[in-house]
Amino acid sequence: MTHTPFSRRRLLGTALCFTATPALLRAQETVETDAADIRGTARRNISSFRRQDWRDHFDELGVACIVADTVSRALHYWSEDGSDYRIYPTSVPMSDALTKRGYTKVVRKRVGPDWTPTAAMRERDPDLPAYMPPGPGNPLGTHAMYLGWPAYLIHGTHDTRKIGRRSSSGCIGLYNEKIAELFEITPVGTQVRVI
Repeated sequence: MTHTPFSRRRLLGTALCFTATPALLRAQETVETDAADIRGTARRNISSFRRQDWRDHFDELGVACIVADTVSRALHYWSEDGSDYRIYPTSVPMSDALTKRGYTKVVRKRVGPDWTPTAAMRERDPDLPAYMPPGPGNPLGTHAMYLGWPAYLIHGTHDTRKIGRRSSSGCIGLYNEKIAELFEITPVGTQVRVI
């Protein structure tokens, strides 16, 4: 009969196994919980990439249609004949109080937008400048599409951490390269619904 000597290495290895086991079980629990969250809610932003039908929101396509879904944090675009359908991840307003929902349209577009924060924005954050010219520090990014509601826009952002989050003061934000793409295909007069 062989006797295996007790060693520090064996003790450390055994202790590591006992320590790692609860972490592995917690990781498995998290994966199962996340899968349940994905099936039940937009919590992980998976539902934002589910196809929607424009007819659920508009009577006709008009020159084009956009639905900005603040729950799933996605923007859906349809061309005038419905042949071009695109989905973009977005940032959405920080709170329901800042979220304007309903129907509007794109009333003008601008490459290299400048930015003047509203009085309410400056009240919430007194460190905001009174005005910001176009450029890398501008929170409107490289392109902006102005909506029929004053001070509400669909625009780009230089701060990519904001996409997929509740991070704006009311606007819908996209990655700069995505707003540039959307800007090119969206005519003035495009119907917009924010839900």
